[in-house]
Amino acid sequence: MTRSQPRRARGTVGHAYSALNLRLTLASFGLVIMVLFAVLAFWAGIAWLGVVCAIFAVVAVVDLVVIQRRRAARRREEPGVRHSLFE
Repeated sequence: MTRSQPRRARGTVGHAYSALNLRLTLASFGLVIMVLFAVLAFWAGIAWLGVVCAIFAVVAVVDLVVIQRRRAARRREEPGVRHSLFE
């Protein structure tokens, strides 16, 4: 098992546990959308919805950090290998 995957995860170097590049793209999209929705909600005077969207934006940032750490570990384990969006 590689260190870029969680312990006891069903995956190998050839078949990864999750598509990290796709997760990175989706988390980035979620972050941008939630920040936009939070700003619009606060601007419209719906503070509770703005807070909920801001919390989801923070969750997206944490997910981005986790994904980047796993991608860095994968890069250390497989130097010079390029991965597509779905790997």
